[in-house]
Amino acid sequence: MSIETDLMAELLAECPRVIVGTSPYGVEMPCVTWQHIGGDSLRYLDNTPLDQRKPLIQINTWDDTPLKAMALIRRIEDRLCAADAFTVQPQGEPIVAHDDAEVTSGYQQTYSILGDR
Repeated sequence: MSIETDLMAELLAECPRVIVGTSPYGVEMPCVTWQHIGGDSLRYLDNTPLDQRKPLIQINTWDDTPLKAMALIRRIEDRLCAADAFTVQPQGEPIVAHDDAEVTSGYQQTYSILGDR
């Protein structure tokens, strides 16, 4: 499996709507979005890749109220930190996220994830 496949499985266990990138306008709540935002490129000195990757992943939770969005991101953090498929290190506490129309409440949190290439 890949980090992305394993991550989707973990996120779908907490929320029925998980979207890579941005969600379409009017999506049903709750919703989770996620995207790659960089990370460490793991290579040997001869520049060949290791058998693992370590991307930074930003996860966003969206819901009808800020408290619901915060509760969802907390459950996700607990689930990801307990996952067997990869190793996760949160890169700080969740911060408030805003949709373009400022209709939906959200939080975002960044994770460093170490897993199989």
